[in-house]
Amino acid sequence: MSAPPEQLTEAAVAMPAAAPKVTPVKQPGLASKVIPPIIVFILGIAAWVGLHYILNEDKAITVPLPWDVVKVGVFDWTNFQMVLTSLWLSAKSAIVGLVVTIVVGLAFAVAMSQAKWVENALLPYAIAMQTTPILALVPVIGVVLGYNFPSRVLVVVLISVFPFINNALFGLLSADKSQHDLLTLHHVSRWTRLTKLQLPAALPAIFTGLRVAAVMAVVGAVVGDFFFTQGSPGLGQLINLDASQLQYERMYTSVILAMLLGIAAYLAVVFTEKRVIGKWHVTTRGGV
Repeated sequence: MSAPPEQLTEAAVAMPAAAPKVTPVKQPGLASKVIPPIIVFILGIAAWVGLHYILNEDKAITVPLPWDVVKVGVFDWTNFQMVLTSLWLSAKSAIVGLVVTIVVGLAFAVAMSQAKWVENALLPYAIAMQTTPILALVPVIGVVLGYNFPSRVLVVVLISVFPFINNALFGLLSADKSQHDLLTLHHVSRWTRLTKLQLPAALPAIFTGLRVAAVMAVVGAVVGDFFFTQGSPGLGQLINLDASQLQYERMYTSVILAMLLGIAAYLAVVFTEKRVIGKWHVTTRGGV
């Protein structure tokens, strides 16, 4: 004799539901991380060589073959030592400028996140720092700070600070409203709200801005060398000198090392980001 429908319903409710099957996320292997960049590198070298042979003889000297760049720019120790010295000077400008960018940018972003009128007052000037042509400011910067290291640092800050401010401000304003309401109910101070809620919530956006700022800092260091031709020569000065003297092999060595410096700066930020927020902030990539 079958049980009444009421008992069947109660038994079904009491019975725990089967746990959904969770498919573990497959982590990308080493091959998927290494092989694609190698393929792109090989294609880039092939395009470089192809461009050299496509150009006529007069123009081909501006695109020397990759192995000639290595031979003259790296294996010739005199040339390579000069490039390394310039690389170190540019790296110092980029590092110091990035530190100043973080301090100034975070101060701007925090101030703007606390009141709308502060944002309205400061944001136009943050945008102006990004859009002002550096060449127009060279005479003023040179008169005020001279033409050496401080001027190069200032150029780095002017070029890299706005992306950091923009991302940091976005993160500070993205904290959950319900958590804001909870802190309001407890009558916490503005400082507690900032340090316990807004800054932790803003860390992913801050690191996103820092990635961009780190790369732009390298660009700023090289650009600063182009404009401030006095003082110790960084990569920008050396590139300009080699281009004027038709020493394209050494010039390309400087360009490649500047690119590697930018990649290293970006990877350093990514490494720091994973150590700081990687345990609780998970990024997702749909379907790939």
